[in-house]
Formats: sequence, C-alpha cells, structure tokens
Amino acid sequence: MLRPKTPEEVQEAVLAHPRLRVRGSGSKPALSEPEEGEALLDLSQLKGVVEYDPEELVLVARAGTRVAEVEALLKAHGQHLPFHPPLSAPGATLGGTVAAGLSGPLAQRFGGVRDFLLGVRFVDGQGRLLKGGGKVVKNAAGFPFHRLMVGALGAFGVLVELAFKVFPAPPATRTLRVAFPSLEEALSALERLLLAPLDLMALDLLPPNALEVRIGGFPEALGPRLEKLKRLLGRDGEVLEEDEAHWEGVRNLAFLEGPLLLKVPSRLDLIPLLEGLPLGRRRYLLGGNVLYAEGDGEALKALRARGLAHLVLKGAEDPLFPRPQNPFFQKVKAALDPLGRFPLR
Repeated sequence: MLRPKTPEEVQEAVLAHPRLRVRGSGSKPALSEPEEGEALLDLSQLKGVVEYDPEELVLVARAGTRVAEVEALLKAHGQHLPFHPPLSAPGATLGGTVAAGLSGPLAQRFGGVRDFLLGVRFVDGQGRLLKGGGKVVKNAAGFPFHRLMVGALGAFGVLVELAFKVFPAPPATRTLRVAFPSLEEALSALERLLLAPLDLMALDLLPPNALEVRIGGFPEALGPRLEKLKRLLGRDGEVLEEDEAHWEGVRNLAFLEGPLLLKVPSRLDLIPLLEGLPLGRRRYLLGGNVLYAEGDGEALKALRARGLAHLVLKGAEDPLFPRPQNPFFQKVKAALDPLGRFPLR
C-alpha cells in the first residue's frame, strides 16, 4: 500500500506503478478496492486545510481531508458545504466525494458538488501535477476543466488538492413529513412542490407514499412557511422534532444496511418503474431525481436488464453501468492517462 503525504509523493507513486487504485477512507468500497495487478494508493495521509478565508467563503484542502473535519471547521464560523456531502460520518473525504460525484439532500436548494468546486490540482497518468480552475468564486477564464473531475471516478488522474466555495448555514431549519394514500398521490404532490415558487432546502420521497420537506431561514419565518406548505399539500403531516439529527442520518445513508448500496439517476416518470424492481430500503432525494437504495444481485440484474444507469458504492466488483462510451470522455482519457494507469472498475 502506498501512502503519500505530499503531491510530489503522489507523482512518484504514479510514475512507479503501471496500474493504481486510489482510495480516500474506503467509505465507498466498491470504487476503491484494488483488483489484481493494481497498487493501492491510499490518500488518507494527504490531508489538511491549506487555506480558509471565512470572509471570502473559500476553502482549499488536500484530497484526503475528511468531510467531517472540514464541516467542523466551517461550523465554528457559521458556514457549511451546501452540497451536503454524503457519507460524512463513515469518513468520506473531499477527493472521494468529488471523484464519485456525490451530493446530499441540500443539493435540492443549493446545487451539487459540481456547482461548488472552484478548482483542483491533480496528478495525471504521466505523473504531471496539473491545475484546473482556481481559488476564487469569480473565476470565469477558460474552460472549467476542474468540473470534469466530478464523477469521473479517478479516470483522469489523482486529485491532490481541491478548492470549494462555502455558504453561511441557515440559522434554523424545520422538516415536514406528509404521507399520502398512494404513490400516485405522493408523486402528484411532489410535482406541485417542484413547480411552486418555494424555497425548499430538501425534498425527498420516502417509498411507498410519503414526502419529507425541509425549509430553512430565520426562526420566526418558519412557522408561517410550514403552514403554507400544509395548505398546498392539503394535509397537516408531522413536523419532525430532531430535524438536524434526522438529516444527518439521511445524508450519511444510515437508512441503508444491505449488501449492496446503489445510486440511481431518476425522474418522476421513472419512479413507478423503479418501485417495481426488487430493491430493498430506499429513498429518492433531490425532488425524485436521485435514488439511493440497498439491493442484491437480483437488483443489479433488474436495473441492467432495463438499461437503467447506476453506480454501486458498496458490494459489487463491477460498480459502473453503463461504461462510458462518450467520444469526449475517451479523448480526455487518452490525453491525461494514455498508458491506462487509472482503469475504471
């Protein structure tokens, strides 16, 4: 196992090995377990905050820095990572979060990890230390190359440093859970909420027939806003008492315990189809646009038989479906990793 502590040591490791598998903390084992012939590049020691300016709302850190450590620092200044990185409690790192392209429930309101990544430094397959983007919010010069690293699963290189814009955290939050007689009625209500001019922090579907809606802002405004939601939905629902703890569990996927952990892109019109598949416990985030579910081999077969794209975070040796065939992806891969040091799983 290789455990570099500096970007220069990452460069040395890349040049010394023909095939590498990069791991942050191992919170997404299906993506980070090495196969035969691959050297394990463990970035857990490539950590630490490099720069943080609360007034400028910018944070720069090494790729192996754990999300939980960053969030503790930001919380002390009343700030947070608005894309709400999943798997913080199990030890997710900044680099692994970007490589897997994962965003949590608050992305419904603020946007995903791609929207908050300002820049990266990474080592490509030829051992070059390259830079994409920058460290300022108003960085519009040139092609936003750094965003290609989001969800690329490390195919283009090893992330060593990342810059993010951060936001002030809302002073107070409340959550309304509403159950409906059927999935059809729940989906109809979900569509109404998506189309309404509402400022919702999170909007999730809990199968088979419930919605959870989170709002944030000044405490005195939340009561009237909850009443407006109830009127729009035509139901009183339940206001959750432990709002913060509840959503920490959601973003950490604590509701999933099966042998396979899946992320599936979704849409409102796909949800009835997905609900007919042999999936275990599950939850639709971001207004029904992302499904996190547990499953088994039968679940994988069912998804692939229907051509439904998905990413396995835990429990499968072939985690990515379908394999990328986009010519642009192939050209970038050939330019940055011509020797194939970073194979996709």
